[in-house]
Amino acid sequence: MFEQITLIGIGLIGSSISLAAQKKGLARTIVGHTKSKESTKLALELGLADKMAPTTEEAVKGADLVILCTPVGAFEAIAKQIGPHLKPNSTITDVGSVKGYVIEKVAKYIPDDVHFIPSHPLAGTELSGPASGFAELFENRWCLMTPLDETDPAKISELGDFWQALGSKVEIMDPDHHDTVLAVTSHVPHLIAYTMVGTADHLHRIRNSEVIQYSAAGFRDFTRIAASDPTMWRDVFLTNRESTLDILGRFTEELFALQRLIRTGNGQELFDYFQRTRSIRQGIIEAGQDTASPDFGRAKNTKN
Repeated sequence: MFEQITLIGIGLIGSSISLAAQKKGLARTIVGHTKSKESTKLALELGLADKMAPTTEEAVKGADLVILCTPVGAFEAIAKQIGPHLKPNSTITDVGSVKGYVIEKVAKYIPDDVHFIPSHPLAGTELSGPASGFAELFENRWCLMTPLDETDPAKISELGDFWQALGSKVEIMDPDHHDTVLAVTSHVPHLIAYTMVGTADHLHRIRNSEVIQYSAAGFRDFTRIAASDPTMWRDVFLTNRESTLDILGRFTEELFALQRLIRTGNGQELFDYFQRTRSIRQGIIEAGQDTASPDFGRAKNTKN
């Protein structure tokens, strides 16, 4: 599909894009760049790139598709660096889980003859780094694209075909709506997970050894989420602040309501509440985004 794909950042998502693109034969050449010497060396050893460029400017020269795969907080500086070096009629996209901020900070540095089409593949694990990627990461997962109004429809279609070739299902979405949806489905749940694990850490009546030894499935899932890359999630909360605070406020109201039901012993309303929320889990299974299998701890395959 592309003569050259350039990946700026080769962590979990970048390395998985590389492996999937190689597996499907989507690029003649893959060029990468990362600031870390260790990651650069590892990326070459793992065959994640044909070449690792020493600078972002050199990495994007001649690229037909450039994908920003770093934490979103770094996007503006990178866009400013690479803007003058982007190939005319090329496409630049990203994998950030915030879109309004990305458009605001990146679009102004992209030349008029380059197509900037923000993307967000809804795929990932708690692992990070070049060695964490795998080609199947995007299979049967959604990729949300939030193109600007003036974007060439043919280029939107081309990038959509690329994500589909990696295994994703593609949806076009308004950037602000995207940020609200992700605040509900990803950002606030991660914040809650970090908070729950932090609560256990600060609850001195329970030893850390007990927390680890006797973790039930719910807490284990919290710790899995809370093990995600701290740089990435710091940037997500700071760049999607408005939507995160809105959904967090609504969550707090729900939590207070549940506290009142428990305090007053209102078992029927608790049951009804849990019954309603249970149906959402069933909907996720029916949509093919998870399975009904228990697989507690996900010991069989840590990449799920």
